[in-house]
Amino acid sequence: MSSAPLPADIGRDLARIVEAAAEVILPFWRTELDVVRKADESPVTEADKAGEKVILALLAERYPDIPAISEEHACEYGTPDSIGPRFFLVDPVDGTKAFVRGDPNFTVNIGLIDNGAPVAGAVCAPATGEVWFTADGGVVKREGPGAAETPVRARAWPEGQALALVSHTMKEDKATALADQYGFSLRAPMDSSIKLARIAEGAADIYPRHGPTMEWDTAAGHALIIAAGGRFTTPEGEPFLYGKADQGFRNGWFVARGA
Repeated sequence: MSSAPLPADIGRDLARIVEAAAEVILPFWRTELDVVRKADESPVTEADKAGEKVILALLAERYPDIPAISEEHACEYGTPDSIGPRFFLVDPVDGTKAFVRGDPNFTVNIGLIDNGAPVAGAVCAPATGEVWFTADGGVVKREGPGAAETPVRARAWPEGQALALVSHTMKEDKATALADQYGFSLRAPMDSSIKLARIAEGAADIYPRHGPTMEWDTAAGHALIIAAGGRFTTPEGEPFLYGKADQGFRNGWFVARGA
């Protein structure tokens, strides 16, 4: 397992990889898909598997010394009992339920972990062509391969009404409790890690998640939030760490915020 210096432009390279996967995934969107239920009742489709195949092949070719943990492979074969300090976390289709519904809020994610922290990442929204990635100490967004690149930043907490992004399935009483706890007054339901990308680009203020997620769900978006000047912590404000092999790479609760 390599501890060599990482390429300075690795975020941009990860962006090219998620865009390549998006090209394979997008033709499946809004078509008749075979949907299989995994052990946890979450759905998986041909698109998930096709995107994962592309990503894992490209990562193995370009970064042969860095292992990758990917959602569908992990669900089928299990997660490793241990992992070194540096590895990729891959979610080939985050927001599969949205994908199956025909909703555009699904993403392709790659995050790079080094010593427990996400140090690079890329998130692509295939339905819109948007891609966000870490670069030059910040975050860059473009709307398709080869499109113009724009640096983006998380915004400061507004003096007026703060906007929270929440899960589609959140019940009203829980949303109200979170609003009281974190001080937001507006909320918008949204699937997938696109919520984290929207906070990183300054389009929203907070995403409190008091519920289960996996490390591959959050790593790429977490990298964006930090690089864009935001915060990503436990609800108590403690660091949110990765590489929890002894817990099957399950996450605890977290709160992602703007600057």
